[in-house]
Amino acid sequence: MTQLDAEILAYEKMLPALEARHFGKWVVIRDGDLICVHANFQDAAEEAVHSFGRGPYLIRQVGA
Repeated sequence: MTQLDAEILAYEKMLPALEARHFGKWVVIRDGDLICVHANFQDAAEEAVHSFGRGPYLIRQVGA
């Protein structure tokens, strides 16, 4: 399993809670943890790159 596969699996496990609290928002997942939640992709990507460089991490829109 790649690191990205692990992040996707973590996201899928969190999805019910994320949909209840953050539907439509953008989340960053890294090392299986929810790192941040933002209203738009640009802000999520900027925080992810600032914090972790080129990755690996997962950025997804909840419910998309």
